[in-house]
Amino acid sequence: MSSEAAAAAPPAEEPKQKTAKELEKERKKAEKMAKFLEKEKKKQAGKAAGKTEKAEKPAAKKEEPVAEYVELTPVGEKKILQDLDHPALKSYNPQIVESRWYEWWEKEGFFKPEFTEDGKVKPEGVFTIPAPPPNITGALHIGHALTVAIQDALVRWERMRGKTVLYLPGFDHAGISTQSVVEKMLWKKHKITRHDLGREEFVNRVWDWKNEYYVRIKNQSKRLGASYDWTREAFTMDENLSAAVRKTFIQLFEEGIIYRDNRLVNWCVAMNTTLSNLEVENKEVKGRTLLDVPGYDKPVEFGVITSFAYRVENSDEKLIVATTRPETIFGDTAIAVHPDDERYKHLHGKYVVHPFVDRRLPIVTDAEAVDMTFGTGAVKITPAHDANDYATGKRHNLEFVNIFTDDGLLNDNCGEWKGMKRFDARTAVIEKLTEAGLFVEKKDNEMAIPLCVKSGDVIEPVMKPQWWVRQRAMADAVVEALKKGDMVLEPRGFDAEFSYWMENIQDWCISRQLWWGHRAPVYFVKIEGEEQDRIEDKWWVAGNDEEEARAKAAAKFPGKEFTLEWDEDVLDTWFSAGLWPFSTLGWPNTESKDLKDFYPMSMLETGWDIMFFWVARMAMLGIKLTGSVPFREIYLHSLIRDAQGRKMSKSLGNVIDPLDVTTGLSLKDLHAKLREGNLDQREIEKAEAGQKQGFPNGIPQCGTDAMRFALCAYTTGSRDINLNILRVEGYRKFCNKIYQATKFALMRLGEGYVPPAEIKITGQESLVEKWILHKFSEAAKETSNSFEKRDFLGATTAVYNFWLYELCDVYIENSKSLILEGTAEEQLSARNTLYTCLDGALKLIHPFMPFLTEELWQRIPRREGDKTVTITKAKYPTYMAELDDAKSAAVYDLIFEVVKSARSLLTQYGILKGGKIYVQVAKAEDKASIEAQIGSISSLIKSYDSLTVLMTDESFPEGTGLSTVSKDVTVGVLLKGQVDADAEIKKAEGKLKKVVASKVSLEKTMSNKDYETKAKPDAKEANRTKLETLDAEIDSLKAMIVDFEKLRV
Repeated sequence: MSSEAAAAAPPAEEPKQKTAKELEKERKKAEKMAKFLEKEKKKQAGKAAGKTEKAEKPAAKKEEPVAEYVELTPVGEKKILQDLDHPALKSYNPQIVESRWYEWWEKEGFFKPEFTEDGKVKPEGVFTIPAPPPNITGALHIGHALTVAIQDALVRWERMRGKTVLYLPGFDHAGISTQSVVEKMLWKKHKITRHDLGREEFVNRVWDWKNEYYVRIKNQSKRLGASYDWTREAFTMDENLSAAVRKTFIQLFEEGIIYRDNRLVNWCVAMNTTLSNLEVENKEVKGRTLLDVPGYDKPVEFGVITSFAYRVENSDEKLIVATTRPETIFGDTAIAVHPDDERYKHLHGKYVVHPFVDRRLPIVTDAEAVDMTFGTGAVKITPAHDANDYATGKRHNLEFVNIFTDDGLLNDNCGEWKGMKRFDARTAVIEKLTEAGLFVEKKDNEMAIPLCVKSGDVIEPVMKPQWWVRQRAMADAVVEALKKGDMVLEPRGFDAEFSYWMENIQDWCISRQLWWGHRAPVYFVKIEGEEQDRIEDKWWVAGNDEEEARAKAAAKFPGKEFTLEWDEDVLDTWFSAGLWPFSTLGWPNTESKDLKDFYPMSMLETGWDIMFFWVARMAMLGIKLTGSVPFREIYLHSLIRDAQGRKMSKSLGNVIDPLDVTTGLSLKDLHAKLREGNLDQREIEKAEAGQKQGFPNGIPQCGTDAMRFALCAYTTGSRDINLNILRVEGYRKFCNKIYQATKFALMRLGEGYVPPAEIKITGQESLVEKWILHKFSEAAKETSNSFEKRDFLGATTAVYNFWLYELCDVYIENSKSLILEGTAEEQLSARNTLYTCLDGALKLIHPFMPFLTEELWQRIPRREGDKTVTITKAKYPTYMAELDDAKSAAVYDLIFEVVKSARSLLTQYGILKGGKIYVQVAKAEDKASIEAQIGSISSLIKSYDSLTVLMTDESFPEGTGLSTVSKDVTVGVLLKGQVDADAEIKKAEGKLKKVVASKVSLEKTMSNKDYETKAKPDAKEANRTKLETLDAEIDSLKAMIVDFEKLRV
């Protein structure tokens, strides 16, 4: 369920299942293409070999045809993995990698919760999370993708830990949003309104819409890899969920928690319905501002305050008042002044005369409503159309005059002005006041304009009899649950905001003047021959159907003749949404097995923007109706904004369909999609300009896995994410790195390789193997710890660093020489370590990248006795004490720091071959370690001829460029004859200046009078180490400059 809008588009179709004959034909076609490409390759190679120096110019390079990939797997079957030598599999292609896996996962039931043989929750525990049901208004947007990325990562992690996991999917009927989009569609396509169709037919049309777009949204969810248990899929208007809505309304009505009252509500003219305060957005303006308002051809003026006068009855005196809404003059029923204001004491108890209608307005005294130091100290009171005036009207028992029809026209109470549109009346009133000599002035006025979040219309406060929910007692129960720790809110920064809102909660208006939604199960009992007020609760009964309501009415009014009138209104969408965590599990059937197994749910994960719309209501209704909190933990994620930090909006052209990110889309096609929705031409042109700015080259193909990983990496606990598509594209390159590394590893493991039955240290491991196994165990610990803490940035960073900087950049490179040139024992040990790390790394990253990891994991061999059929059910890696070898890891860390420093120097000075490397160390054991690892260093540095290890009493050769690793280790590269001495002196002097400045700054910090008493011990130790390193670096740079000076001679 989201408060963000999504563009409507045609539903995606299910892929057509091909026959065996068609698949065989396609396979042969693919084989022919592969042979053709190989033949062309050989032909070109032959031509190149046969060329002579006499050739006048090289032949133009012939572009190879793109290899065609033909999917051979029938839908729902386990994917047939084609040979990695296939030209189409040369590099990572998300479209190929992601094909067919989801259908197989779903068919095999891998996403269903697993129980013990006797049907109980597994001893590892239970993890239940409900998907916030998306609105059936069109399509999922990137915000939904963020929700799926975070939730599914947690779900897959918990499933791999062996728990009984339920990830419950569903869809929301979204009363206002869906009715709005369908009404717009009907007008755009057929030029008809819902009133032309009538209620029954219009509701049928909405069901048609639901059935169409539900398929699209469901397919999008599958494409995103959401591992939902679709067998438990729910829709808020399914019969069992509707029964829960009726049960709740009836119970709360009969307990007096739901009641009827005629109060001021937020009325949306465009939607013709009441809105809650949460569905109203205030637009701040500093002064005069013209705004487009639905239903008006010209912009309407806001941000001004108009002063005008009322004539005092039987007097020449005038009383000046001011308003930002001149059109509400027709609803004025009093003028208020402060009782202590000397200017108006002579007017107490008198009247003013309304200029346009036959009405006398009393002058009342009110210390609450009037600040006598502000303006003229006289205030017009419009009780039926202003929240503050409503309270004043109640205090003085004033007349409440409603002046608007539901369509925003002036009504019968406005006399000859009847039928005029409200904002047209604004201008006309000022003109008539001017003619009557009553207009005083207009001036700029900073103000907030209430807007409907769905239609953008200006909200009109009006009096309406509605159904309300008393929330005070339920809210108190939620605050108490938070205080007791029965429910935890994350990130912790939201605690205070949530509690404050709950402690200051107001009653909730649940009536909506719509046709789509749950019709209120309540009936007015019209008794023959009696005067009745429909506002009073006593004349109403609630029931599941008319028969039940009739029985209740007969019992309530014995011996009376009556008829029943079913209330026309539907209930606020959030009323049914508030029941989601337990209605989806079978409530109100308290004997439901799912309710017993999975309630309370483990966690609710959703965007912070619906904290009060949804989270608060689920918490209140859950405790009230079930006696328990609905979930143990609430995690609120960020809102996605565009790269410029703007809120995503269809009219800005920055709303992103997640499938466009996975498959890529040109700018031209992005423009074309705008025309599939309900935007008018002006909005389309504005959106196209926004798309051109945000996506000048369209959206690149990134793939689902890269997008999911990026969205989790963006999740830091902040309120907003400024999404840059280029960063997502960067993670696509990371996917390719994983893909290529796995292909290379499979080649090094070789045909017929069988991994050992378990991970075990044999004693045959080389130093780099001990290092990578230690790093693997640490990565597993860090990733799981981050998942536990809901630190998604930490989890993605840990697994990213292991894959890229440790497994790919170091071990895979290092293992080449061990596997190709080592002894039989060394080769086997290196292969086993490579397998352990590859298998483990794929499992580590699976929760973020489900498709790529399944594709690659299915290609690697299994350990003896391992019958796991899918990575989704594989055991998640954990910290292993037997792999913990901090001492060996520290030694190899030193080796790798030497490698990085040498690489950096060689790159810095442009030495591409023949490099001579020197390493100066203070400790004999470091010298021995480095010399023992020269083979390992050779596999990681290509452009050098020799490496010499020196002790600190041995000098670097003259003309050596230096890099400080630590106070005990310095790396040098001989530069004499290789570089420009003058240029290098200038660079070294610049670097020296910066290092000296860093040292001065650090010394200043350490010399602070409070440093020794206030700084933490680990911080002081880190600063001491840093100072020693800076001193060593300064000495090295000074020596380098001296050496370069010698090179000049």
